[in-house]
Amino acid sequence: MVPFQKEGILKDGSRVILRPMVKEDKEKLLDFFQRVSEEDLIFLRSDVRDPKVIEEWVNNIDYHKVFPLLAEADGKIVGDATLHMRRRGWKRHLGNVRVVVARDWQGKGLGTLLVNELVELAAEFGLEKLVAEIHLQAQAALAMFKKAGFSAKAVFEDLVKDFKGNRGDLVVMVCDVQGRDRRPAD
Repeated sequence: MVPFQKEGILKDGSRVILRPMVKEDKEKLLDFFQRVSEEDLIFLRSDVRDPKVIEEWVNNIDYHKVFPLLAEADGKIVGDATLHMRRRGWKRHLGNVRVVVARDWQGKGLGTLLVNELVELAAEFGLEKLVAEIHLQAQAALAMFKKAGFSAKAVFEDLVKDFKGNRGDLVVMVCDVQGRDRRPAD
């Protein structure tokens, strides 16, 4: 897949550039994740503020394993969405989606725009379904995925823990890539 670049227009008229992550994005990613709120960091799987984590990501890009899609505005990364894929096995038709949007860009439709783009890319990769795992308390994220064509398939009670040891419920949402209608970015 050849890296691309697209412009997206958000609900408030803001414009962003959507493009795949490249090796040269290291410093921009470090800056982005420094700006992610402590509240939002709870929901991330990696210590994204550790330069070694970001260095590992930018030095090992494989668009057919993990497709990292960035949203950029005014030279800064304002959103990061990833499509995780498997080449073999019984889940090779599935992709996993993860999204992070800068606090000051939330509520503008950026997350939905990123997810919609990943759904289109998933179809190009031949994936049939996308899966997103969301903390039940992340109501905005649940609404965003629903708007993008995902539906809740399961709730696992008391399955996740935050940094302080507080337990919570995990919602698994699924999108049928081939059967999904086109969704607007708002």
